[in-house]
Amino acid sequence: MLAPEQITLKKIRSFILRQGRLTPGQQLALDNHWQQYCLNPNTDYDFAQVFGRHAPIIVEIGFGNGESLAKMATDNPDKDYIGIEVHRPGVGHLLMLLDSQGLNNVRIYCHDGVEIIEHKIPDNCLTGVHLFFPDPWPKKKHHKRRLVNAGFVQLLLKKLKSDGYFHAATDWQHYAETMLSVLSAESGFSNISVTGNYCERPDYRPLTKFEQRGLRLGHGVWDLIFKKG
Repeated sequence: MLAPEQITLKKIRSFILRQGRLTPGQQLALDNHWQQYCLNPNTDYDFAQVFGRHAPIIVEIGFGNGESLAKMATDNPDKDYIGIEVHRPGVGHLLMLLDSQGLNNVRIYCHDGVEIIEHKIPDNCLTGVHLFFPDPWPKKKHHKRRLVNAGFVQLLLKKLKSDGYFHAATDWQHYAETMLSVLSAESGFSNISVTGNYCERPDYRPLTKFEQRGLRLGHGVWDLIFKKG
């Protein structure tokens, strides 16, 4: 029988690791550009040294294929971006974009986002955290896997600077309503929406191809932006 100090609770992940098949271009980018852009989740970094400057830092959790992240980094050269994604094909695709566009204000963790934010991001460090179209886990029995919960919101408050923000977007109304409820219940956050619920998509968040298709089909998209303090 294990002693109490040896017992660890199983962590509920907000994702299932589906690696998928790497294209030749993605594999080549992983082979050639990993050292330049990717950070080791077992290493502690001074991000000012990593980026070679002091600038606002924005984290994106689950950047998918990285196209939106690369677009934001291109449009906002005064900001530094840390992208976190568990799926290697997406990391490989972003590496292709960073190399082809010569971007130097993005770094990548290929790891669990919550673990990186909790253990590798200093407190009161981040200007913003983005969570765009996370897995909605639509079945009720899977709702416990949804990333945005009370514990995650407390973690965000620790890592964001004063006046730092959290921006989430989803095309699942039930998840949007749940996030709105969870975030609104935290006194450390204030909703910047003029209507007290959802925001118009800000210009800095690019429309994805998936989102554009959904909008053409009449699907809704909900943006939530909450500021610390």
